Amino acid sequence: MGIFDFLSGEFIDVIHWTDDTRDTLVWRFEREAHEIKYGAKLTVREGQAAVFVHEGQLADVFTPGLYMLETNNMPIMTTLQHWDHGFKSPFKSEIYYVNTTRFNDLKWGTKNPIIVRDPEFGPVRLRAFGTYSIRVVDPALFLREIVGTDGEFTMDEISFQIRNIIVQEFSRTIARAQIPVLDMAANTRELGKLVGGEIAGQLAEYGLAMPELYIENISLPPAVEEVMDKRSSMGVIGNLNEYMQFQTAEALGRDGTGAAAIQAGLGAGLGMQIGAQAAAGGPWGAQPAAKAAPMAPPPPPVEHVWHIAEGGETTGPYSKAKMGRMAAEGKLTRQTFVWTPGQDGWMRAEDVMELAQLFTVLPPPPPPA
Repeated sequence: MGIFDFLSGEFIDVIHWTDDTRDTLVWRFEREAHEIKYGAKLTVREGQAAVFVHEGQLADVFTPGLYMLETNNMPIMTTLQHWDHGFKSPFKSEIYYVNTTRFNDLKWGTKNPIIVRDPEFGPVRLRAFGTYSIRVVDPALFLREIVGTDGEFTMDEISFQIRNIIVQEFSRTIARAQIPVLDMAANTRELGKLVGGEIAGQLAEYGLAMPELYIENISLPPAVEEVMDKRSSMGVIGNLNEYMQFQTAEALGRDGTGAAAIQAGLGAGLGMQIGAQAAAGGPWGAQPAAKAAPMAPPPPPVEHVWHIAEGGETTGPYSKAKMGRMAAEGKLTRQTFVWTPGQDGWMRAEDVMELAQLFTVLPPPPPPA
């Protein structure tokens, strides 16, 4: 073994990255002058991807595995370098490790209220907040569109932009869905899916995906919530008079203090009444004579109208005065069938008390000659 072969084996490059920050999306492998030995070992762990950038141009992307950096597994790099077989000099490239794991429990929320038109309450202002998760699905596109030449790119650098996208799509989805405010709590899961579907296209342009989006709460302004609480309380109370009676009974039974207060009030009132009676010269227990309320006049009698049935035909209606004249003329007899509203069927005139009086005032038939 020659000295150069020995040194080549001892100083072989080992390229890897372990992350313990839990918020780093991209990390650049630092090497002096960016010189990487031909044949170096590249370790890409699960949840990572390695992107080679050669002289400012994005080259190969390596998925999880162990690689020997040679011409047979770096096709794009080989084309860029125009390497011949057996060329083993160092090459200058930058290696960016991209974290492809899922970043969970990221927060989002509306900075300002969203104005929507509710079918029951009219225009209302809403606030909402929740959580989401994000992951890199296209490392090369993400590096090209977002990271650039940043040596260490964290989640905080892009979370603000993602929150803005979520809030914008949430506002549009709420306006199109036209869900009543009182029903939104029961539809947060469906709203989250709709918003996530709308956002997927925009995030794909950055090489990102959003596996989950949760809407934890949708709330109204405090003033509106207070009015709704009062409205709900009124619905729970129900009959206000019964509620007041219940409250009075509760006060009487609460440690005896309520009963004592009421007794004290009754005693004070009784004392005032006794003093007033003594000043007036009357007995203590005498009550002041109440003024007799004027009696209301009796209601006027109901005036009936009558119908007459003769020969299978009915005539009328006739007033009682008309019936009296007909009785005097002999057109109405005791056997005539009559009916008035409220009466149970046709009846003979002599069986109706009101009409029987008409026949009693008539003189009896004259004696025989």
